[in-house]
Amino acid sequence: MVDTQKKAVVLLSGGLDSMVAGAIARREGYAVNALTIDYNQRHRCELDAARVVARELGAERHLVMPLDLRQFGGSALTADIAVPKGGVGDDIPVTYVPARNLVFLSLTLAWAEAIGSTDIFIGVNALDYSGYPDCRPEFIASFVQTARLATKVGAEGADITVHTPLQHWTKARIAREAQQLGLDPAISWSCYDPTPEGLACGLCDSCRLRRKGFAEAGVVDGTRYAADAAD
Repeated sequence: MVDTQKKAVVLLSGGLDSMVAGAIARREGYAVNALTIDYNQRHRCELDAARVVARELGAERHLVMPLDLRQFGGSALTADIAVPKGGVGDDIPVTYVPARNLVFLSLTLAWAEAIGSTDIFIGVNALDYSGYPDCRPEFIASFVQTARLATKVGAEGADITVHTPLQHWTKARIAREAQQLGLDPAISWSCYDPTPEGLACGLCDSCRLRRKGFAEAGVVDGTRYAADAAD
């Protein structure tokens, strides 16, 4: 029997947003192929989370690809730079990893083309986030045009789609969607600076945004935090 289910490649970090994006892909009838990039990031807990999430999503395949961005540095996640704990500001923080989503989406696109898929899912968000430029709708639209120019399938007229279902959602809405999808938020990982005991720090931008979202949604998270944020 020929398997005719449509395939999608989900860029799966192990965080809440990518988990929900993957579950939405599954709900929409796609066979989920999950790609996780091991870029030697400070918060390596998310790699373990990604493996758990991929199993929860029933991923057809889950690839964990090594790509050591510590060779470049330039970020608190890939170099010996302190992760900010003072609250979410207006400037792009030092946790920004240079061109990360551009690099990761390029790899996601390559795998999608290799397995005959023209559908990519990514959990980028442009509302409750830290201001990273590679999360903006303008970047995604530009990447889609590049993808069509850069690939054989694009040159042959295929309609390559980068799905961003969470693009304009608040973190509270994402938390509610996780609940509606029957996901356990606690299996995902958001913290940039986990403690040696494996607790989320509670004070980095990512922890603050996550906690705020779940509080606003009235949804239980389950993540264990080492400290309580003041705001």
